[in-house]
This record gives sequence, C-alpha cells and structure tokens, in this order.
Amino acid sequence: MQFDDVIDRSSTFAFKWEKYKGTDIIPMWVADTEFSSPQPIIDALHERVSHGLFGYTLPSQYTPANDAVVRWLKDKHDWHIQADWIVWTPGVVPAFNVACKAYCQEGDAVMVQTPNYPPLRAAAGINKLTRIEIDTIEQNGRWTLDFKQLAEQAQRPECKLFIVCNPMNPVGSVLSEEDLAEVARICAENDVTLCSDEIHCDLILDESKRHLPAGNIKGLEQRSVTLMAASKTFNIAGLGTSFAIIPDAKLRKQFIAATQGFVPWANVMGLVATEVAFTQCDEWHQQLLDYLRQNLAYIEQQVEQIDGLRMLKVDATYLAWIDASGLGVENPQKYFEDKGVGPSPGVDFGNKQFVRINFGCPKSMLKEAFARLK
Repeated sequence: MQFDDVIDRSSTFAFKWEKYKGTDIIPMWVADTEFSSPQPIIDALHERVSHGLFGYTLPSQYTPANDAVVRWLKDKHDWHIQADWIVWTPGVVPAFNVACKAYCQEGDAVMVQTPNYPPLRAAAGINKLTRIEIDTIEQNGRWTLDFKQLAEQAQRPECKLFIVCNPMNPVGSVLSEEDLAEVARICAENDVTLCSDEIHCDLILDESKRHLPAGNIKGLEQRSVTLMAASKTFNIAGLGTSFAIIPDAKLRKQFIAATQGFVPWANVMGLVATEVAFTQCDEWHQQLLDYLRQNLAYIEQQVEQIDGLRMLKVDATYLAWIDASGLGVENPQKYFEDKGVGPSPGVDFGNKQFVRINFGCPKSMLKEAFARLK
C-alpha cells in the first residue's frame, strides 16, 4: 500500500522536518502526515498548473468546490447544507481568530477547552480577550469536557464565545450527541456563540463513533460557526484552504465583515484540491482510515509495554496524547528527544507531563520510533 512508502521530505523545507534538521531525531510532532496526497488531487493540480494563468479566483464563485463541500457533508456526515452557508478561509486558525473578532469586543472572554493545540489557546490573547480554560477530564477511560465547569464559566457576563475542538486535538475524543446537546443548552442559556474547529472530523478511527457537526445539532444551528477543511485528511494543509459553515445569516454577515481588509481569499490550488478530495477520493479516504487504525492499535500495544507511559482511548485523529508523568522526569519532551523521537511538547498544549505523537506515518517509521523508546 502507498501508505507504507517512506518519502524523503528533506529537500522540501517541510516545517515538520526542519525542526530536527541535522539531528537523528524522528519528527513526529506537527499535525501533517507522511503520506502522499491521493493521485486524483496531484493530477488535478498538474492540470491546473498547465493552464498557466493564476489570476484572482473568488472562492464563492468556484462552484465545483462549493458543490463538492455540499456533497461531502451530506454523504459523510448526514448534514444537508446550502452552498451559501459556506465562507472560505485560508485556514482554520485565521477562521477562529476571525470568530473572536466577529463576536467579541476587547475585554470580553472566550472559553477554550484545555489541553488544546497552541494556536487555538493563543487566539483570545491575540484579540485582546480573556481566555477561560475549560478542563478536559478523564471519564470512563476517555477524555471529555468538564461540563460542570463549562456551565459555571458560561454564566460570566463577559463570556461571549466558546471555541471547541471536535474531534479533540490533542486528546482524540469525539463529542457524543449527548455531549453536544449539553453544549447547546449551556450556550443557549448564556447567549454564548460556539465556534467548533472540526478539521479532524473525517478521521474517525473508532467505528462505533460518528462525527456530528455542530451546525447540525438542534439548538446550535443559529449560534454556531463550524470550521472544516480537507487539509488534515488529504495532507494538503500547505495549500491554505478551509471553510466555515454558518447557517445563520446574521452570524455569517458578522463573520464575513470581520475578515475584510486582512484575511485573503482561499488559495485557488487549495480550492481545486478540496474539490477533488471531496468528489474523487472516497476509496483512498477509507484506505487511510484502515491504515491509521492499524497504527493506533500498534501504538496502544507499545505504550502498554513501556513503564511510565499511559494513554487513554483515541476515537479520532492521527495523534496520540501520551501521559509521561510516570517516567518521573522533569522534562518528558527532552526524554523523548534524547532517545531520538520528536513529539509535540505537552507544555504547548497546557500540560507539561504529556507529549503528543503523530502516528500519521508509515508503519516502519512508527516501529523505529518505539524501538528507540524501548
């Protein structure tokens, strides 16, 4: 299978590989995979390049990409959206910063689940807002939101926005229908807008679970912004293209207004790639999920064999949130790097005793990493 292929990225200035350039450390940190994008995407990009003209392309007028998003959400997530609900953005990170600008004023507060990935944790401060951290707690062998804390904090009058990551990065949990109903209730009772980062929604590994988009949950249709992209699933993050689904016209108008003057249009190559990903790559997508499930099973097995390491069940993503507190070391990140493995440091996510390992890679790379750790 193509997912076993080891592709040399050393000459491409890939962010993931530049960090440990010149060392014998395997980079397993930032969330892009070591897999080549599907061939239909590569072919479509070649065809677009061969045309030779790369002028302005307004995303809302690129109907094939919009139609592809409508088709994908209906087919994969049972969400029947209208094309005019789509607002294209150059990434989900700019998008949730736009949400901060659109729905808050300086001095307001934003609730953010923690641990969470660094750009999301930084968004409130960038926009001169107060960050209120909502803990992720262990419950029945998995990570979930602390709903009691969420309900309490949402009552604060300055609290205007809740940014959630679902599936959760880094812990890998998928919010259930009951979870989202409780989020909807709390947001409605306290007039809080929800911004849901769902960039990993097409990477559900637990076959008993399904992803439920925030904007398709009763009570959240009129108070939510749902952020998605093909980027994580199809390894096209460098093409700078994502989209927000905003069913409510008022929220959509506020969001668009907040982008004016400084948020660029989505990249035309990213629009092409998204169109093809969501129309021609269903079989590749299923093969990817099968491969990642095997990698996850391997990681679970290996972590159990290493004294001092522990991880809870991962429902989705290609990211393993590993508790290294049992190692008894001051700096787990240095411990891993000294053994030749480069995870994401837990301190960046809000807990220095954890590391996050990216298992979106060939099995041979994963086996080498754990051989070094053992």
